[in-house]
Amino acid sequence: MKNMCIGDKLQIQCYKHNKKIHRAWNEAVVLDIKKDYIVFGNNKTLVTEAEGNTWKTKEPAIMYFFRNKWYNVIAQMKKDGIYYYCNIATPFIIEEKTIKYIDYDLDLRIFPKGEFKILDKLEYEYHKNKMCYSKELDIVINNALKELINEYKNGAIMFDSKLNKQYLETYMDLKKELENSNFS
Repeated sequence: MKNMCIGDKLQIQCYKHNKKIHRAWNEAVVLDIKKDYIVFGNNKTLVTEAEGNTWKTKEPAIMYFFRNKWYNVIAQMKKDGIYYYCNIATPFIIEEKTIKYIDYDLDLRIFPKGEFKILDKLEYEYHKNKMCYSKELDIVINNALKELINEYKNGAIMFDSKLNKQYLETYMDLKKELENSNFS
């Protein structure tokens, strides 16, 4: 999307290595466009699973999708603090107003007090064997997890709570503008 602007609404589609869709979110509002990444926001957005069942997210989220990094970061703005859910995944592409990436199971969950946990190691091993991930891909994925943990420990921009709160304000302002323009 060459002419993407702040306030544009996109969808998100997450795939697995076998190219099958895993999950889709019906909204991601562009909040910021940087050279290396794009920041999106959403709140109570509809999520559709591969099997067809749906649910809505519970709280506002600020999402960082990177052009050249093998992960994406979701800052979940909960009442008791900011939780981060980080997916090990391919760099994103955008096609037909949709953010697309392949999810590689391993996740990093970061809690408001700073502790973190690596999730879904068994799911990763299962899919690695079932879908025949190459040795090179396995190295890329594991290096991405190490890089992500280092980025967190070194206070990378996507883990800046002040910045994420500013992005949340931007998102809420954009949503108000959209609602007001729909009523005029």
